[in-house]
Parts: sequence; structure tokens; C-alpha cells
Amino acid sequence: MNGGRRAARGVVGYAEAEAETTRPPLRFGYGTNGLADLRLDDALGLLADLGYDGVGLTLDHMHLDPLAPDLPARTRRLARRLDALGLGVTVETGARYVLDPRRKHGPSLLDPEPDDRARRVDLLLRAVRIAGDLGAHAVHCFSGTTQPGTDPETAWQRLADTLTPVLDAAATAGIPLAIEPEPGHLLATLADFHRLRRSLGDPASLGLTLDIGHCQCLEPLPPADCVRAAGPWLRHVQIEDMRRDVHEHLPLGEGEIDFPPVLAALAATGYRGLTVVELPRHSHAGPHYAELSLPLLRRAAACAEAADRTSAAPRPGRLHPAANPPAARPGEPSATPEGSTP
Repeated sequence: MNGGRRAARGVVGYAEAEAETTRPPLRFGYGTNGLADLRLDDALGLLADLGYDGVGLTLDHMHLDPLAPDLPARTRRLARRLDALGLGVTVETGARYVLDPRRKHGPSLLDPEPDDRARRVDLLLRAVRIAGDLGAHAVHCFSGTTQPGTDPETAWQRLADTLTPVLDAAATAGIPLAIEPEPGHLLATLADFHRLRRSLGDPASLGLTLDIGHCQCLEPLPPADCVRAAGPWLRHVQIEDMRRDVHEHLPLGEGEIDFPPVLAALAATGYRGLTVVELPRHSHAGPHYAELSLPLLRRAAACAEAADRTSAAPRPGRLHPAANPPAARPGEPSATPEGSTP
């Protein structure tokens, strides 16, 4: 269904690139946290009409409220709607105030009070059940910030302890839990992800959400190299533009990221989940940015595929005239894990 919509919309060069490559095309989605002013049904219809392959569904009060009554029935209706539209889905848990109307992203997995941590665990367990009912390819989560007065070792132990029942539920459901390195959080970098993975004994149900903008913002390696380093653990990908050292999600083409090499690296990893545009602060103009983003991603992907067919580096012609990311600075964590195994 989606392939027919793509061809009908006549994106120059996309259908040809899709037909000629031997690698299945990347699948693009858009996050509902960037469409917060739309009813969920309207948001899904918009994304299907634009030709997206799927949706990053943030569980929130306006979009499949995970705490409201009749959740199983509402989830079943949503599953039918997604199926009718031909949209894949990732379940995301980054709603700002879904658990506490006064604390952004609170409570977290790192809160000092056990009851508060349990509320976040309950949300993640609900997300796993919803993901199973929707046929989602992953459940996204994050660590949260370290609370004042908490030493790092205690924070890491809390994170491991609180994630354990969620990982068990994810393993039972057959849906990976994909934790996201988030600037400012305890788990902020790819190196931090590997620390957690090793501390938990490398469970198969633990995967990685890689935010391409965060790579540009924080990691010592360029985003394409981050993708290659993260490949064995990739379970979900978020994408937007960003600048070095500034954690601000920008529309594609307004930051410093050179997208064709990033998408070439992503395709080379064999990743088959959704790559979801993440623009939560542009929700006031969500339909506009949803319409702009997909053609840009398709052009970047077609450029990467053409370069791959000619065995050359992705050809010049970024989405914007930005400079290359700077080299790693002394003391920064490496995106390439030392001694890690897939």
C-alpha cells in the first residue's frame, strides 16, 4: 500500500533507486510528539496520505493515553486503524507530563523514592503490552536524569534494577526495549549504553534507540560512524537535524548533519525498523514539517543508494551548506565500545 502511494506521488528518482538497489529500502516514520495538536486518527491519516511507512507513537494524554480507562479496547481499535493504513509503529515513552503534571519526564527510573520509580516501570510495562497488541517493532525508553545528591554508582544500580522487570516482559513479548542515549541524562552516550548492557549481562531484549541529532550534538564520532558502531544493537532510530554542542531538534536541512552518508550507513547495518522524524518542538506546524521531511529523506536515501551502486562515497550535495563535524575532543567518550561484542 505504502509503496503504491510513494510511486503515485512521483518523488524524482526514488522509485528507480528503490527498484535497482538489492537492499530493502529504509522505512521512514514521523513521531506523534511532533503532531500533538492533531487527533491521533487525523495524525495517522495525514502520515499515510503523505506516504510515510510508519509512526513513532508517543503514549500521551492526547494520543492513546496509557493511564485512561478501556486501554485494551482503545489499543485494539488503533491496531485496526494502523493495519488499514499500512503503517508500522514504534511505541515511544517520552511524553513530558504523562505521569506527573508538574515534573517534565518525571518520575524517572532514577528517582530516590521506590514508589516513584515503580510508576515509571509500570508505564514501561504498559508500553510493552501495547506494543505487543499493535505489532510494534520496539518500545523506546530513556534513563532519566540523576537526582541531586545521588552518587553515580547508585544511579546506575537503580537503572539496572528498574529495567530488569521491563526487559523480562519485553523478552516474553518478543519486542525489544530500545533505550535512548539522551543528552543530560545518566545514559547520555553510546559508551553509556554499553556500560548498561554489560552490567545487565547483555540481555537479548535490550536494544538501542539511536537519535541521529544526538550523535551530532554529543558523540565524538560523526553521525555516520556512530550508526556503524551502533549497528548490532539498533532497534529504533530517530532523526532530525542538529548542531554540535546544542541539544535543539531542528528540521532537516537547518543544522549541520550530512544525511546521505548517515542513511547509507544505516542501510548497510541491515536495520529494518522505522527511522522516525523527531520534531516535538515543531508540533505547532507539525503537518507542514511532516510534508517537508519525507521528500528530503527520500532524496538523501536515493543519493546514498546511487553512491553505493557506483562504489563511491556519498556524493557532495548536502541538504544544507554545513561544515563537517569536528573531531573528538579530549576526554569525550568514544562511540565505539571497547571490548564489546554483538
